[in-house]
Amino acid sequence: MQETPFCLRVGHLLPYSMSDSNTTDFTNPSTFILLGIPGLEVVHVWISIPFCTMYVIAVFGNFIILFIMKREPSLHGPMYYFLCMLAVTDLVVSMSTLPKMLNIFWVSSREIDFSTCLTQMYFIHCFTAMESGIFVAMALDRYVAICDPLRHSTILTNSLVAKIGLAVVLRGIMLRLPHPILARWWPYCRTNIIPQTYCEHMAVVNLARTDIRISSYYDLFVVFSVIGLDVFFIVVSYIQILRAIFILPTKKAWHKTFGTCISHLCVILAFYIPALFSFLTHHFGHNVPLHFHVLIANVYLLVPPMLNPIIYGVRTKQIRDRLLQIFTYKGT
Repeated sequence: MQETPFCLRVGHLLPYSMSDSNTTDFTNPSTFILLGIPGLEVVHVWISIPFCTMYVIAVFGNFIILFIMKREPSLHGPMYYFLCMLAVTDLVVSMSTLPKMLNIFWVSSREIDFSTCLTQMYFIHCFTAMESGIFVAMALDRYVAICDPLRHSTILTNSLVAKIGLAVVLRGIMLRLPHPILARWWPYCRTNIIPQTYCEHMAVVNLARTDIRISSYYDLFVVFSVIGLDVFFIVVSYIQILRAIFILPTKKAWHKTFGTCISHLCVILAFYIPALFSFLTHHFGHNVPLHFHVLIANVYLLVPPMLNPIIYGVRTKQIRDRLLQIFTYKGT
């Protein structure tokens, strides 16, 4: 039995007054309407304050990471190359989403061009897939550095790091490419209103007035093949890392290494937990309040780009020392 189109299921939740152009049948709408956070429109300005703060920290922090990496030759190593890749993905994700969110919150600029919406959707999902792959690569780097430190430089050569980086990028590009292609293909429903702050894949295709099982099943395949496999490899890596930590000879070394691993795990959990919640809610959690779902979907895109430069930058001694040198020099 074909599922009722999402636009009809949530129509009673949408406070936005639709114009006649938004209520006619169309194959490809010229624009979509992003509602923001449905049910919380009266506090959009207040919600924008932490969102804007996280955006500024994310952009400033990741640019600082890239600047320090470029200026400091001693940081040209596997872990730092992966950290640069992570900073770039965080910048792309932040800049693809936050400016439009703030327009919605501040000036109620809700319209987004159909092609722009699909482009935003592709960039978000493509680069979050890349970010997941980078976390696996960083877990591998930590595994080799802790479990086989004497061979770290011979195992993770620049050539291997480049191949891993290329594989991560190509995987994200290829696996997410069908999303905008399928989304452009579907005929759409009597509304072009998206109850979101950005063009999320399932939120867009659920507006289609046809059977979207291809998109839904492919989304399930991508998430389980990307997040499922990545989480598995990360868990295996950190199990081995923790086993190696517990046999360290001194408590000082144990606490230092364990503290670094815990901070890395916190960043990884901040990325995967909201991502999985948002994904499962789209497919199975129809009883979850819409405003709560949208807030978690925003946390998934906002918090990791803010946390990554703080955790990896502040807790990495070489980066912290170099940053202090820059500010000390400017202050003298």
